[in-house]
Amino acid sequence: MIRDSLPRLLLILVASVALVAGAGELERTNLLQYADGQGRLMPVRSVKDWEKRRASVLDAMQKVMGPLPGKEKRCALDVKVEEEIDRGSYVLRKITYSSEPNGRVPAYLLIPKTALAGKKVPAVLGLHQTHRAGNKVVVGLGDSPDDAYGVALAERGFVVLAPAYPLLADYNPDSKQLGYQSGTMKAIWDNIRGLDLLSALPFVKTNAFGAIGHSLGGHNSVYTAVFDDRIKVVVTSCGLDSYRDYMDGNIKGWTSTRYMPKLLDYPLEKIPFDFHEMIGALAPRTCFISAPIGDTNFKWKSVDAIAATARPVYELYGASDRLIVKHPDCPHRFPPEMREEAYRLIEQTLSQ
Repeated sequence: MIRDSLPRLLLILVASVALVAGAGELERTNLLQYADGQGRLMPVRSVKDWEKRRASVLDAMQKVMGPLPGKEKRCALDVKVEEEIDRGSYVLRKITYSSEPNGRVPAYLLIPKTALAGKKVPAVLGLHQTHRAGNKVVVGLGDSPDDAYGVALAERGFVVLAPAYPLLADYNPDSKQLGYQSGTMKAIWDNIRGLDLLSALPFVKTNAFGAIGHSLGGHNSVYTAVFDDRIKVVVTSCGLDSYRDYMDGNIKGWTSTRYMPKLLDYPLEKIPFDFHEMIGALAPRTCFISAPIGDTNFKWKSVDAIAATARPVYELYGASDRLIVKHPDCPHRFPPEMREEAYRLIEQTLSQ
């Protein structure tokens, strides 16, 4: 467990003393500072100050991921249902939707029958891990029971959208031709348009959404939520550690076409953003991180360091209790007890 943070005032005083006069470089492990218009490092004393630092985090992400698309890609969703299966308490629809001109996303949509009968219910993005079956695992079609969180949430009364991740399984868009510099940003945009789809459904509550994912789906959830604040609760299982800690600094796993090739443009110590800033950028929204002790992909101690860096930002909002880190004693998996805790947290957050 992470130790309790120092009182907010003391943290701010420490940060203020640590700042160097004149221009300087923002530290990923000190989020209580921002650069003013002249490039001078200034202490973060308020939420308004933090918003300036947060804007710089989004800018840094887009230097590597490529720019977040705008209105030019917000075409009609043109949802098409290819198949529907009755699963007792809910129906499963295999669909596609247009996330942009000349780009259709395959997805599964799980709809509780109570919603079809007229009751408005909350909705969640269910994002899959790297698996040969792609998004099928989220809806119970991939022989991977730990990943079937879409099924569990639908049975609890949530509408769930499970989009495919680009360049996995049967979803192979030409991201470069579509104007993307990374598969990561393509996935973020597909997910954002997925939220647009959920918002348009007459039986979905549109005040808040959740996002849940394991491994690839874990960091995909974080990335999407940083850029779209309609996501009010993020659950990430085995989805992150510091880029500098990942595989002891061998970052190539993050630089394939479906991730972020431009990371290779930077020395490891100069990567312009990290999960410290991104988790901080989720504040004051609820973030649940499951980081198993036996995970050989992502180091749990690195996750603790990330959370310790982000927690002072949550404290600025008076929301420290909304950043939750757990360390199950298991390998790289999303075990039942963590899934149950995540489901309860999603229910608690989206019922407000």
